[in-house]
Amino acid sequence: MLIGILSDSHGRHLAVRKAVELFDGLGVSHTIHCGDVGGPEVFDELLGRPLSFVWGNMDFPDPSLLAYIRTVGLHAPEEPPVRLQLDGKSVAIFHGHEPGFARAVRDLDVAILLHGHTHVARDECYNGKRIINPGALFRASRKTVATFDTQTDAVAFHEVKGL
Repeated sequence: MLIGILSDSHGRHLAVRKAVELFDGLGVSHTIHCGDVGGPEVFDELLGRPLSFVWGNMDFPDPSLLAYIRTVGLHAPEEPPVRLQLDGKSVAIFHGHEPGFARAVRDLDVAILLHGHTHVARDECYNGKRIINPGALFRASRKTVATFDTQTDAVAFHEVKGL
C-alpha cells in the first residue's frame, strides 16, 4: 500500500491539487494530511479518496467548517494523535505542536509517527519507530510531500512544482 503524506498547506488549495495529482499518478491508496489544512477548499481537493487528517496550530475548526466536514462525509478528529492501522502498520498522526508531541516521539508504541509543523522534511528512525514529516506546501524553499510504501518501508519525498 502506498500512503501519500502532506502537511502545512495553509489553505493553498492549488498546491494541494498538484499534490493530489502527483499522488494519483503514483497510485496512492490513502492520503494523510498532518495539519494546518487551512480551510474547506483544501478538503475539496482531497475528497474522493481515503483521507485521514489532524488539525494544526493554524487551523480553527469553527462550527461552519465542522458542518462542512460532516456534509462531505469526513470525520473531524478530536484530539491527536489520530491512530490508524494501514496494511498492518500502526500509524499515529500529529501536527507537531501538541504539548505531548515530544513525549510521543520518545515513548509512543507505533511503527510510524507522522507530523508536520516545522515545514522541514524528515525521515528518521527513533526508539523503534519511523518518524516522517513530508515537508510543507507553504513557506518552504522546496514544496514537498512524501509517500510511504508499507510493503518495502520506503519513504520518498516529492517536490510539488509549478507553485
